[in-house]
Amino acid sequence: MYTPDKARYGKINYRKCGKSGIKLPEISLGLWQNFGDVDDFQKSREIILYAFDSGITHFDLANNYEPPFGSAERNFGRILHNDLSDYRDELIISTKAGYNMWEGPYGNGSSRKYLLSSLDQSLKRMHLDYVDIFYSHRYDPETPIEETMGALDTAVRSGKALYAGISNYPVEKAREAAAILKSLGTPCLIHQPKYSMLWREPENGLIDFLGDEGIGCIAFSPLAQGMLTNKYAAGIPQGSRAARDNTTLRFENFPPDTFDKIREYATEAEKRGISLAQLAISWVLRDARITSVLVGASSVAQLKENIEALNHPY
Repeated sequence: MYTPDKARYGKINYRKCGKSGIKLPEISLGLWQNFGDVDDFQKSREIILYAFDSGITHFDLANNYEPPFGSAERNFGRILHNDLSDYRDELIISTKAGYNMWEGPYGNGSSRKYLLSSLDQSLKRMHLDYVDIFYSHRYDPETPIEETMGALDTAVRSGKALYAGISNYPVEKAREAAAILKSLGTPCLIHQPKYSMLWREPENGLIDFLGDEGIGCIAFSPLAQGMLTNKYAAGIPQGSRAARDNTTLRFENFPPDTFDKIREYATEAEKRGISLAQLAISWVLRDARITSVLVGASSVAQLKENIEALNHPY
């Protein structure tokens, strides 16, 4: 029988999510990888429970987190039901829809049909009545943005989500989406962009916009899918994720000077007496407009290292 650490809320800081009444932990746990059916369930459980014991209250999912699609939600639902059901009101649980999920013309994109059907499926997989945040996972140029935002509004008004969010929206589309949601009476709580020392596109107006509008910002991939770890300071090691063919992390997706930058950052981390991963996390959190950073974890030790970054502000 799991009993959470009674001192958990003294271990981590929480930041206001924009101008809302919600606070998020400075580090949130993302279940994009390492929580699917192909992974060790007991290890996944240990990571999630360690996160909660450490004061991490926000767990971020999406319908197609895998492999196979939906399995991260299903496994999280098992852990929630067996270990954390008494603490549901202490948790912020988010999920998303927007990318490929099922076959046919209605299993991808940002249509009302897809988003609301997907939300129903997500709730069923996680054994939940509602999620705290439901995101449009991406801007879909084939769907009118009014339709997508209308679906988020419906999700909130139906009680199946408490808040609406967007992810991967470029600044102009984020501006348009936020205006539509505001007009519907369901303000945009949060935006989830990719942001790291190696990917700084949000600095080209997006973070300024979110700060001005009072919308939260939670950065995903702050370690650039593991590139900002000591593992890559000397290049791509054999057997690493970047060296595999079937991976989303490909060296050719990064500028030629990427490893020069990584070595520079690794040197700076060494001067500070911390790991490169800790430097990368503290760097993203240096901006008060960043509500939280989403980290993944393949072990309790890795999550512990990431949380330690909070003791070393940039």
